[in-house]
Amino acid sequence: MKRINGFQTMAGLFLMLCCWSTPAWAQDVRYNFDKGTDFSKFKTYKWVALKDAPALSELVDKQIKSAIDAELAKKGLVKSDSDSADLYVGYQAAVAKEKEFTSYSSDWGYGGGWYRGGWYRGGGMSTTTGQTSTIYVGQLALDMNASSPKSLVWRGVVSKTIDPKAKPEKQEKNLAKAVAKLLKNYPPPVKK
Repeated sequence: MKRINGFQTMAGLFLMLCCWSTPAWAQDVRYNFDKGTDFSKFKTYKWVALKDAPALSELVDKQIKSAIDAELAKKGLVKSDSDSADLYVGYQAAVAKEKEFTSYSSDWGYGGGWYRGGWYRGGGMSTTTGQTSTIYVGQLALDMNASSPKSLVWRGVVSKTIDPKAKPEKQEKNLAKAVAKLLKNYPPPVKK
């Protein structure tokens, strides 16, 4: 695989998209592109390794590329092994851990209020307890670089909470959904 030096990379991205399955939060997608680029001229692409991108297992790499290949094919792009491909495509992926604190209150009894012309304090008992949990957040960043001139023309990032205990079938299904959402706005809409 060809390694591209000099292309911008997104340091510190977090993901392991193959684990995505927690339905609690929707995917967050962001993208940016070179507004002076004519995306209709891009017909072929070649996979490249981004400089300083963390390496994933061979299995996860294949799953991510397969999901992206399927979406790019829907967009009319053809994968190539030639250095003369119109686009060089690379990704970065990783996972981050975040802590979440949840508190519970066991209020019972009655509260204060006005009673017969004066403030009444009320009675009852209250106990508050809490717990922390670890939330895994995954991100996938996809860069598309024009081969001539060598410049970044499109970048998209998708992130979501993940379930590291999800079954492989569920992992791949959620990865495909995330990539479809990531590439929904590729090519960027043309303003008239």
